[in-house]
Amino acid sequence: MKIHANARTCPNARQLLVDRIERDGWTIQAASEAAGISQRTASKWLARWRSEGAAGLVDRSSAPRRVANRSDPQFVVAIRALRRLRFSGPQIAEILDRPTSTVGAILKRSGMGRLGRLGLQPAVRYERARPGELIHTDIKKLGRISGGAGKQVTGVARNQRRAKTDSAGIRRQIIGWDCVHIAIDDATRLAYAEVLADEKAATAVGFLGRAVAFFERHGIHVERVITDNGSAYVSHAHAIACRHLGIRHLRTRPYRPQTNGKAERFIRTMLQGWAYGPIYGSSTERTRALDGWLWHYNHRRRHHALGRQTPITRLNNLLGTYS
Repeated sequence: MKIHANARTCPNARQLLVDRIERDGWTIQAASEAAGISQRTASKWLARWRSEGAAGLVDRSSAPRRVANRSDPQFVVAIRALRRLRFSGPQIAEILDRPTSTVGAILKRSGMGRLGRLGLQPAVRYERARPGELIHTDIKKLGRISGGAGKQVTGVARNQRRAKTDSAGIRRQIIGWDCVHIAIDDATRLAYAEVLADEKAATAVGFLGRAVAFFERHGIHVERVITDNGSAYVSHAHAIACRHLGIRHLRTRPYRPQTNGKAERFIRTMLQGWAYGPIYGSSTERTRALDGWLWHYNHRRRHHALGRQTPITRLNNLLGTYS
């Protein structure tokens, strides 16, 4: 029960007050002084007990029984219906010609104050039971870091060293991209990543083989791998590699990245913690820092989805090996 912070009594104390008056013959004045309350308050609880019994000693809502300007119930139903169609508060207020503050108060009171996923298909969350049962893989392109000496040393501006002239006669800088290939286990979140030059099929196949070897070193036998529908993953070379490794290849539904959500979430964490968080002088320096960040991710970073465990701890618990 939620009792007012400044309340001098609780239902048990009120029952003791009533017992002292009705059973022990105390006067209202003596019982109220012992309870530390006024005679008026003691008389109120005694009257409630005499008319309602023990139920009368429970706190009641202080809200008025009647509100003169209460919103029409049909109006409240209309607000809730529009909210489920993902209308914002100001839009609902404009449609129903009501004050925005009134609409906002009704939405908050109805538990619909935050739009979130309200009215959308509920997210289907899953987690495999065994390590290696499903490995998520994906590729993230990162712009290379442009560095080096400036014009005072080389006589050429840095933004013109690798520039090319396009059809409009404009010199545009071409720095290129690094492709980060990642693989993460669904059950343990144990992750592996490499920075490679491109996202071609041969590169993806080579990464898959090294990722499988990485998981095997940790006692994980890879059974399935899930990817998006990128050109590297739908190629014949990737299909042959999966067949050779004895891995079943699954692909996400088009325009449904949530299916590969664990890879997407890992990439987001990787960008914040490794790629874009620190300041690097060159792409090579950033690439060297990846191994250290991966070790921290696998051995030190606790995951809320794993019950505040690290991936390596979750792996040891599932495999029954403790170190």
